[in-house]
Amino acid sequence: MYSLSLATYLALKEVWRNRGRFFLVSLVIALITLLVLFIAALGEGLGTNNREYISKVDGQLVVFLEKADYIISASRLNQTTLRAVRRVQGVEAAGPLSAANTAILLPEQKVLKVSLLGVEAGRPGAPQLQAGRTFLSATAREAIVDQRVLDRSDIQLGDTITIRSTQGTDDQFYDLKVVGTTSGQAFFFQPSIFVAPSVWEQVRPKSEAELNNTTPAINIIIVRASDPAQAAQVQENLLASVNNIEVADIPTTINNIPGYSAQQGTVQTQGFFTLLIGVLVIGGFFQIQILQKVPQIGVLKAIGASNPVVGASAIIQISVVTAIGVAIGGLLTYLFSLGFPPTVPLAFDGKSSAFAIAALLAIGPLGGLVSVFYAVRIEPLKALRLS
Repeated sequence: MYSLSLATYLALKEVWRNRGRFFLVSLVIALITLLVLFIAALGEGLGTNNREYISKVDGQLVVFLEKADYIISASRLNQTTLRAVRRVQGVEAAGPLSAANTAILLPEQKVLKVSLLGVEAGRPGAPQLQAGRTFLSATAREAIVDQRVLDRSDIQLGDTITIRSTQGTDDQFYDLKVVGTTSGQAFFFQPSIFVAPSVWEQVRPKSEAELNNTTPAINIIIVRASDPAQAAQVQENLLASVNNIEVADIPTTINNIPGYSAQQGTVQTQGFFTLLIGVLVIGGFFQIQILQKVPQIGVLKAIGASNPVVGASAIIQISVVTAIGVAIGGLLTYLFSLGFPPTVPLAFDGKSSAFAIAALLAIGPLGGLVSVFYAVRIEPLKALRLS
């Protein structure tokens, strides 16, 4: 206990006496912390904007067209397949999802690009309401909008929004009444608006060949099993009973979103190399620090300080400086995050942020290990040039 107290005293005393130098190192660590936390938030934000809607659907399985490779935009199903899926044993409910891109006209000639999703009320795939109500009928020109739409515009519950949709080669405009709001329903990086399938077919952008089509196209079918624990068996039943389909669970569907895996891998690689840079910076500084005080360490050892005291003092010093830097970096990250607009895909998830902070606190002692080993191997006579 005495050795630990002595080591702590020596470490903190030196930090205080050379506070300017150590504060500059803490600022460098703070900047590394700022970068790491923003990379973690960016990775979480990009991933969330990609998978958010799919990860929250009220179902365990997703039905695709055969050979669509589990890609939502490449899948095209029909009403016959939907009815067949609903008759399969173990299926409690199945809901269609139709997806397209469109834009909401805003004042001053501005537009807000959104994902237009066609869903059946009360079926898997329909969003959970935050306020308002669902569609009155399958043909009512009503919409449920994501909270992000409200955040990026002056639209309110009860307003009428105008959708711009390309029909063939001409732009057409459709009015939809906002009857409900939902939250956390981004689809492929865009805020979502939900309409009934028949309304979706009317207002979605169409090519010349699709102008006369009145039957709602279906991209995927979301399936809720009677017993979620038997989802694998329901998947086998679907493949055996329905022709020309392939079935995936929710995690598989998310991982096959175009670019999702590559995007997450890129962000994680950036975070790893940023931490590696932090290890090298901290290790280099404390190595120089030890080299500059070789005579002092020699004196300490000459008057009886043991290697454990010297080593513990170095580790405590490194940990304290790192903790101060991480605290400053965390505070800067919070302050900067308050000024970012909602269009920037940042999501400070508690778990990922805690992991990043723990990694940052660990890189200090890890980066300083070389200097600690060097400090405990210093010979007093050689340090004092008496050998």
